[in-house]
Amino acid sequence: MEYRTLGRTDWQVSTVSFGAWAIGGTWGAVKDDESLAALHRALDRGVNFFDTADVYGDGSSERLIARLRRERKDPFYVTTKAGRRLPKQTVEGYSRENLTAFVERSLKNLEVETIDLLQLHCPPTDLYYHPEAFGILDDLVKAGKLRFYGVSVERVEEALKAIEFPGVQSVQIVYNAFRQRPADLLFAEARRRKVGILARLPLSSGMLAGKMTKKSKFAEDDHRNFNRDGAAFDRGETFSGVPFEVGLEAVEELRALVPTGESLATFALRWILMSEAVTCVIPGGKRPAQVDENCSAAALSPLSDETMARVREIYDRRIRAHVHHYW
Repeated sequence: MEYRTLGRTDWQVSTVSFGAWAIGGTWGAVKDDESLAALHRALDRGVNFFDTADVYGDGSSERLIARLRRERKDPFYVTTKAGRRLPKQTVEGYSRENLTAFVERSLKNLEVETIDLLQLHCPPTDLYYHPEAFGILDDLVKAGKLRFYGVSVERVEEALKAIEFPGVQSVQIVYNAFRQRPADLLFAEARRRKVGILARLPLSSGMLAGKMTKKSKFAEDDHRNFNRDGAAFDRGETFSGVPFEVGLEAVEELRALVPTGESLATFALRWILMSEAVTCVIPGGKRPAQVDENCSAAALSPLSDETMARVREIYDRRIRAHVHHYW
């Protein structure tokens, strides 16, 4: 495993980390025993950074991570998120009372006295123009409820605005071979300000794992079934906003670039880690075998300039028009 410094903290974070959305729900059926086995395997492979949220399984994902901490003595960092429990996303909803209540609930679920890193969970764009919201987070740090805080965003513009606030240590944003816009401007500015980048949906909801076909079916409670048009939340969260059939066609072209003996998933993760601005990728893993495949990306040799250019060409030709100017 490789490690990179997160933001202006002294944390050395595993470049392949663990995204715990899948073990919380909306990704089809999950079993706690299998999810715990995946979490344990992550620690075995050197993962020391786990990303969750209070709404993943209504707190079940946080509670599974608390159980992992009870069962293992290995030190690791946990980041959780707050804000999506609001019945409606409004700036007014991010009040001191609500944010404090969300934090207290997560502290209880995680069984800790202080949250390592709290991220605002894709709040309304206008919130980034309300400094008082970030002042509340500063106060929660002073009160010992949080060590650090950051933001999880939908759009590059939100990220650029968020990192103007001096307390923001990290930005979590969709970045993968199908969502390349963050590298155009955000990454350079984040490096200048020493803000960490957490690349979420690195496998584009599993599409970049290369195992889906036109006949693939998803469970009724799987967001890849019900959110392709943004019926439940931002459509960019599902297959990166790329139409399913378009993504499958691009995957076939990318498959030809994968080194012999490697999987498309490890290739896709290694492509992201070629950017020095990225602190870590946070792929999900519902089973130990998935965790093993994800973690092997850290050992994959750097990709050649020719390969990187080819990935960009496929993006420009097949994907850009569907996503680039939306997020």
